[in-house]
Amino acid sequence: MYHSSITSADADLRKRLDRVLARAVDEQRIVGAVMLVARHGELAYATATGLADREADRPMQQGDVFRFASLTKPLVSATAMALVERGRLALDAPITEWLPGFRPALADGTRPTITIHHLLTHTAGLDYRFNQPDAGPYRDLNVSDGLDQPGLSLSENIARLQQAPLIYAPGTAWRYSLAIDVLGAVLEKAGGKPLPELVAECITAPLGMTETRFTASPDTTLVTPYADGTPRPVRMGETHVLPFDAARIIFTPGRAYDPASYPSGGAGMIGTASDFLRFLEAIREDGAPILDPATVDLMTTVHVPPERMAVRPGVGFGYGGSVLADPATADSPQAAGTLQWGGVYGHNWFIDRKNGISSVLLTNTALEGMIGPLTVEVRDAVYGV
Repeated sequence: MYHSSITSADADLRKRLDRVLARAVDEQRIVGAVMLVARHGELAYATATGLADREADRPMQQGDVFRFASLTKPLVSATAMALVERGRLALDAPITEWLPGFRPALADGTRPTITIHHLLTHTAGLDYRFNQPDAGPYRDLNVSDGLDQPGLSLSENIARLQQAPLIYAPGTAWRYSLAIDVLGAVLEKAGGKPLPELVAECITAPLGMTETRFTASPDTTLVTPYADGTPRPVRMGETHVLPFDAARIIFTPGRAYDPASYPSGGAGMIGTASDFLRFLEAIREDGAPILDPATVDLMTTVHVPPERMAVRPGVGFGYGGSVLADPATADSPQAAGTLQWGGVYGHNWFIDRKNGISSVLLTNTALEGMIGPLTVEVRDAVYGV
């Protein structure tokens, strides 16, 4: 576990990252951010910059609580791997062992087998609604991406999802999807408990992640979310629709406060940067106290090669995030095997086990903090390139 105070100051690292983050705030690409970097178990950089709420002029603080969005995925994926270690799940098992009614069909009417491995790697043939045009089946069925529709139950969303056709045969392609939401439903059956209790038992409680959970209490002040806009980010209202390629992402920020909202395994948690760094460091340090080293090795293995994932050159997919397969092809200073991903509310993280680095960037601005130029700028600043 990393030490929670900076014991080995790196002045050059601080200058580089301070400069990059200050420029992003000054240029109004983001409203605010918290960033932490650990090197070999020591906290090497920690900052809060900009505003947690622009209209209230509330400064960002390191302990502020964010909507995690897809930072939820590695936590739930790790929970699944903990159940695999305990013999409650098998990676090659069909998910119908736990969800007998979940048998979506291909366009030709056949109903192929979906396994736990398919869910973990986003190779199950599922999709996200935000990937689909307005006439897509997920929109017709009103499938939730785990970011909207407060009060919707998990069973209802699964019932809607299983009516939609698979977009490819499981195991033949890669598509970022609601697979981890389906995995959450499987975990509840396999673990015999609600997903929030399982994640707490397997991951957050052992790591002391005291601010990380699926529902915000009424007295919790979450960081105000914003979306990319011109000339400055736009504050999200009760519902915010953000164009995304040929489709759109629907955010309902208040969902995080509704205890009736289903625990989205792909997007439903809230928490702090320091909490999430505890998780990243546990993975970097071979899994203790939550997973065995062999399990961490499996999570950081390239299960979906770059040519099949076809999102970024040199990058494939493991369990819980993408895996850097070829740093030269990816034009990255990170080492091969680096596990990384982001969150649609404006977050980015990575674990470089070879170089002993864990990094988490939480912003309150979608999508700049997840896939904008800032993500490359902070990465390169960490490595001094």
